Amino acid sequence: MKSKFKKISSFKRNVLSKQYKVNLGINNMIHRSFSLMGNVAIVNFRDSVTKKEKLKFAKEILSKNKSVKTVLEKYGNFKGRLRKQETRFISGEKTKEIIYKENNCVFRFNIDETYFSSRLSNERKEISGFIRKNEEVFVGFAGVGPFSIVIAKNSPAKKVYSNELNRKANKYSEENIKRNKVENKVVIVPGDFKKVSERLKKEGKKFDVIVMPRPQLKDSFLRESLLLSKKGTRIYYYDFCKVEDISKKIKMVEEEAKKSKKKIKIKNVKNAGEIAPYKVRVRIDFEVLN
Repeated sequence: MKSKFKKISSFKRNVLSKQYKVNLGINNMIHRSFSLMGNVAIVNFRDSVTKKEKLKFAKEILSKNKSVKTVLEKYGNFKGRLRKQETRFISGEKTKEIIYKENNCVFRFNIDETYFSSRLSNERKEISGFIRKNEEVFVGFAGVGPFSIVIAKNSPAKKVYSNELNRKANKYSEENIKRNKVENKVVIVPGDFKKVSERLKKEGKKFDVIVMPRPQLKDSFLRESLLLSKKGTRIYYYDFCKVEDISKKIKMVEEEAKKSKKKIKIKNVKNAGEIAPYKVRVRIDFEVLN
C-alpha cells in the first residue's frame, strides 16, 4: 500500500491564496505571515501583539498589496459541525465578504458564516479531470459550492448534486451557481447528509462518482456514501490523520465497506496537503465492485 501513497513535499496554493511574510519592525523585528484569500488578508497574531501593532501591520499589508481591500485577524480555530471560524476586523473596507477566483470559477462567501478551503484548489481541479462524459456526481459537505461548481464547469459531467447542511452556505452556493452559469448542471440537495442519503436511496438514486471533502469530524459518513453507490461507482474520500496512521485510515475504509456489504478496490491514496506538523489531509480513492 505504501507504493500507492503519493507523498507531496510542498503543496501548491492558488495564486489568490498565498502565504506572505512581512517584517513589521516591532517587538524585536517580529516576522509575521498572513493568508491572502481573494481581496482579504487574514492574519493570525500572537497574544503579545498590541492593537496598535496590529493596525500598523494591517496598514503595511494594504499599502504593499493593492489587491487587498480588507485585513482581518483570525480568532480561534474552526469549530462545530459547520466548521465555522471567527475573525476580527482590523483595517480597510469593513466587510467579511470574500470574492475568490480559482479554476475558471468565481466564489462569493462570508468567511465567518461558511467554511472554505483555498488549499483544496488543486484537488478540485484534479478531481474535475477524473469525471467522464455524462456522469452524475454527488458532492457531500459542499459548502458554498467549490467542488460542485468546479466539476460542473470544468468537466463533461451530466449533473452534479451538491449537499450541504449549513443554510447560509447553501444561499451562497445558489448565488455562486448563477455567477458561474452552471444552473443547468448543479442541483442543490440541502440538509443533513445522513437524512439526504437515506431519502435519495429510497428514490433509487445512485451516482457514478461521489466526492467526500469532509471537514474534521468524528463520523466518516462512509456508510451513507455507500448507500448512494452502485457497481463501478468511484468514491474520493477525504480524512485527516498523522502520516504514520494512513494505513489505519485505509483499513477503516475497507472495514466500513465490509459492514455495508460492499466490495471495493483501493485505487489510490494521496497526501492532499499538510495541515500541521506530521499531520495530513489524506484522499483515499476507491471503486465499488458490486
